[in-house]
Amino acid sequence: MYEWIVIGGGIQGCTVATFLLKNKKVLPGNLCIIDPHEKPLSNWTRNTGLIGMKFLRSPFVHHLDADPFSLISFTKKKNLKDNEFYGQYKRPSLKIFNEHNQHLFQETALEQSWQQGYVNDIEKVKDHWRVHTLDGKSLVGRNIVLALSVNDQLHIPKWADALYEESNQVFHVFDKTASIQELKPPIAVVGGGITSAHLVIKLAAMYPGGVTLIKRHPFRVFDFDSDPGWLGPKKQTAYRQISDYEKRRDVIIGARNRGSLTTELFQKLKKLENEQKIKVVDDEVKSASKGDRKEINLILEQQEVSVKSIVFATGFKPGRPGGGWLDKAIEKFDLPCARCGYPIVSPKLEWCPHLYVMGALAELEIGPIARNISGARQAAERILHNR
Repeated sequence: MYEWIVIGGGIQGCTVATFLLKNKKVLPGNLCIIDPHEKPLSNWTRNTGLIGMKFLRSPFVHHLDADPFSLISFTKKKNLKDNEFYGQYKRPSLKIFNEHNQHLFQETALEQSWQQGYVNDIEKVKDHWRVHTLDGKSLVGRNIVLALSVNDQLHIPKWADALYEESNQVFHVFDKTASIQELKPPIAVVGGGITSAHLVIKLAAMYPGGVTLIKRHPFRVFDFDSDPGWLGPKKQTAYRQISDYEKRRDVIIGARNRGSLTTELFQKLKKLENEQKIKVVDDEVKSASKGDRKEINLILEQQEVSVKSIVFATGFKPGRPGGGWLDKAIEKFDLPCARCGYPIVSPKLEWCPHLYVMGALAELEIGPIARNISGARQAAERILHNR
């Protein structure tokens, strides 16, 4: 029997697993991480590489290791230059962040705990849990951490439903089968946030003059995706005093700088626009149709745009992650949920005895940072130090 089973091997799951291992709360042989992918952080590595991210939005103290200064120490030991960090907050490069993760995984032997598979059911048996996977495996553990991601809940605007289904030149940037190497210009990138910014900068180098960024609002420029006060007691203390979970949800929605990007990405996009390497359109698409020459005609409120490819950088659906098997578990174990469908948990992120949540599932307790690396660290701390 495992001491801990972590369901989900992305940033959230790998963070809590690393914290457990580094704090000697569990040995690799008593920890199981279940994830559909072959290796830890597969989605993270693919998605960040796909859009051409150079630097993280998070500062240098936000990473997967328990020691907040681990990333800086790692960089110094490798005698790397200062250009691995950007700006006053020392935001790490994607390269050094990923190298640090691999170092951590080797140091903790985390991959010994890896179990590739899709969870499709959990059941409670006396003092332990049994986790079932689609390939028929059954794993037994004392504690479960649900570190589920929304990455498979891609949001496609309604006007694009038909095109998305039938065209191989219309896809979400995080589609598993997406290949920006095979795009046919002219290309429309739909979305106004940091993902679309990274993507447009990358595409502009590949297809100069052939990329149009279409967004519903002017650029929203913020260093972080929520006020840094949410990282500590400045904002969190008052948040925890809110007993009404609908009000907590409203606070979360209001606190997030949705569809925003950092100053340097904004400046890069403006430079590309001035050099006529990209076009930027602030307008809303109302409908789309295919033309006679295989072009796609986009009807916006103020104009029309004709392209051959569309890439959506429109984020993820807001629904609770987990799908049908988690719906079934909620009903079976009478797990409390707020009206929005998300878990109501204890301060130590326990949904019921020995069942913990983090990431999106923990946001009604952690607050607006729950889905970020900083939120993963805080969730891991709560789960560890309340055992």
